[in-house]
Amino acid sequence: MFSAYADLEERMRGRLGGRECLYVPSCRFGLFLALRHWCRPGGKVLMSPVNDDVILFVVLAAGLRPVQAPLDPRDGSIDPSAVPESVWRDLSAVLTTNLYGNPDPAPELRGHCDRLGIPLIEDAAHAIGSTVGGRPVGTYGEASVFSLSKHTGAKTGGFLALADPVHRAELTAARDALLHPTRPTAELIHLVRPYAESTLRGLRLVGAARAAVRRLGLEEREEIRMPLRAGELARALTSAPALDPFHSWVRVDMHDYRLRPGAGRLRRTTRRFGRLDDVLAAHRTGTALLLSGGYGTAEAFPGRAAAGTSPAGPPQPLYRVPLLVEDRNAAVAALARRRITTGYLYDPPLDSYAGEAFTDPSPAPEPAAWFARHALPVDPRHATEALTVLRGAGIRPARPSMVPGGSR
Repeated sequence: MFSAYADLEERMRGRLGGRECLYVPSCRFGLFLALRHWCRPGGKVLMSPVNDDVILFVVLAAGLRPVQAPLDPRDGSIDPSAVPESVWRDLSAVLTTNLYGNPDPAPELRGHCDRLGIPLIEDAAHAIGSTVGGRPVGTYGEASVFSLSKHTGAKTGGFLALADPVHRAELTAARDALLHPTRPTAELIHLVRPYAESTLRGLRLVGAARAAVRRLGLEEREEIRMPLRAGELARALTSAPALDPFHSWVRVDMHDYRLRPGAGRLRRTTRRFGRLDDVLAAHRTGTALLLSGGYGTAEAFPGRAAAGTSPAGPPQPLYRVPLLVEDRNAAVAALARRRITTGYLYDPPLDSYAGEAFTDPSPAPEPAAWFARHALPVDPRHATEALTVLRGAGIRPARPSMVPGGSR
């Protein structure tokens, strides 16, 4: 088992310029390890409000208080200039999101963390191939977490990358202590699921595929956000830091998030990871096409370079390209009629979703609310068809003239 971990870790180490990498069964699990290792319980963590609600629950499970950051409405990245100094001084850590693969301003955030003497932790689940400041996303923080469920489509696995390898032994022990043992049934479901879904899609039974996934307990959301269950959550907080009291929230859409992988799962993950460069190339091509299609940042904010572009090279290989549309519900419906699924919507922002009982609200919430309402994340591998559908349906680009900061 160790040799399989070692192979995956060595490949990822090469992508990050030699950073120490520790295999984890999921990005959310790796993030919990990092937060517990670098942050004392009771501390406050700056994070993006346009983010998966699972990450909010991971932060809470680590015994920490989420603080929602102001966002740049042009691309959904954290806006450090809009964070008041009073908020900076009260933080124990900063957590990036790199939403849809578009980088947060890590060099600037790194500077703030150095000034304050607090850790920067990078959530690079969407950004395994993205760069910022001429370096790979995930090479600025004390720790960074990556997912193999996204670009590779492995539906399992990830990495916790470390700036200082001295932390590896302690984090390895913490990982192994928290892992659940391999379950043959879970391994079988994981290995069979892609073939079952592929067969149903081939039969044009996408609805049946999604229903089957739900019956297996692998997808549980009826709405964009899962039910908060505030009373239960308040009781769970009394036991933090700990994963078990938060398990019913943290496991959503990925019940195997802390499962020790079996040999078959690791072999499939290794094969898919080996194809990553080809996948990233396809995402770059599709990203470029979508950004030139009339629904990008440059159209919504004239004079602004499109989100997902890099001034020193080709477009970023975005996991999803956040087009900015006036009526997102109509856009989602138009794409669905052509069996193009829109996923990974993060609306409403986490401060509106969770309330002040569970998070400090953003000091400037309007830009995040606008972005969350208008961002349409499109898989760049379906760029041509998606643009054809949107144009044919008369979907108009968003016009953010009333958004605070929108004219910057």
